Parts: sequence; structure tokens; C-alpha cells
Amino acid sequence: MEQMTAAPPRIPQRKNPGTRYEDLYKSYVTYASPDAIEAPFMYQEYLQQLIRASPADPEALVAVPPNGDPLVWQYEHLRQFCLELTGLVVALHDECSDQSCPEMKANEWQYLCAAHPTPKNCCAFDYIVHTIDGACGLLNNPKFFPSRVSMGTPAVQQFGNIARRLYRVFAHAYFHHRAVFDRYEAAGHLYARFVAFILKFDLMDKDTILIKEQ
Repeated sequence: MEQMTAAPPRIPQRKNPGTRYEDLYKSYVTYASPDAIEAPFMYQEYLQQLIRASPADPEALVAVPPNGDPLVWQYEHLRQFCLELTGLVVALHDECSDQSCPEMKANEWQYLCAAHPTPKNCCAFDYIVHTIDGACGLLNNPKFFPSRVSMGTPAVQQFGNIARRLYRVFAHAYFHHRAVFDRYEAAGHLYARFVAFILKFDLMDKDTILIKEQ
């Protein structure tokens, strides 16, 4: 009788206690597309896999994956930007205060905070925190985003608004805390990816992109 050979077990993708950071993802399976991932949030897993592998290749990172849904792909990118921008917030904490930056500005532009019943002036750091919190809350709002595997018209209409507000976080850091911006960008290329993303999906007009040198 021919003996059947069992398929190798799928390696669980978990972070075991005591694992060093440089070894954290070595046991993770590499997937060719989101469809190959047996998980409820396969687009998120696939995007994070790409970022770990090629953080300095923004065009490749924003390209819609094979057989992928471009709307879900945009949604997951926006979620990921919110996640990674929290690191920039931490980096800004020591020098962006209500004393150094009493208003939210990017070069000569000033922005009012929309996190209040009536938009009002907030210091830049509070504006940034409110903006990221607001974007996260909107992306997790079941009224607009009842599903993470399909997107309807009410959801898509929010993408441009979220992108414009998040862009102001980068712009403030660039024009008013350049050293912090440069260090953070050198480490993860987040702004380069964000610009590639908004241009690919036409989420902002080119003339509203204030940072011209990157």
C-alpha cells in the first residue's frame, strides 16, 4: 500500500517571548498575493510583509497586488499610515509643544482642528494627535466601513479627506522640525510611500503637496 505523506504544517506567525527584533519575522511565511493568506485581514498582512521586505521601494509598495481589490488596498494603506505615524508623534513629543508650536502650521499655511464641534485653533502637537485619532476612528467606524474586505461608495469618499489631513502631519514635521522629519524618514521612508500612494490613487492634487524636495 502506498503511504500518504502529510503536508508540512503551516508555521504559526506569532511573536514568541524573548525573540530578538532582528529575528522577529524570520519564521514568517512569504506570500505571493493576499489571496494566499488564510487570515481574515489578508491585505493587512500582505502589506506589512511588503513593507518589511522593501521599505525603500514606495512605488512597489503601493502597487495593487495580483487580483487585488484596489479600494481595500487603499483602505489598508491608510490604516497602516495611521499606525506608523504614531512613531513620528513620539519623535516630535520632546520639541513640538504648545510653546514652540502654538498653532498648527506647515510653512505659511495654518490649519484649524476639525476634532471639535466647531473647528478651532489647537497647538500643533494636539492637532496632530487629534488628526491621527480622528482618522483611526473614521477608518474603524462601521457606518462608513462595515467591512474590511469590500468597500462601498460612502467609504471611498472618505479616502481623500483622510489623506489630506494626514499629509499635514508630515508637512508640519518637515517645515518646523526638519531634523526629526529627516531621521524618521531615513529610518522608514514613510513620507516617500505616502506621496507615492496619494499620487497613484489621485487622493490629493499635486499643487497641494507642499514638500517639493523629497
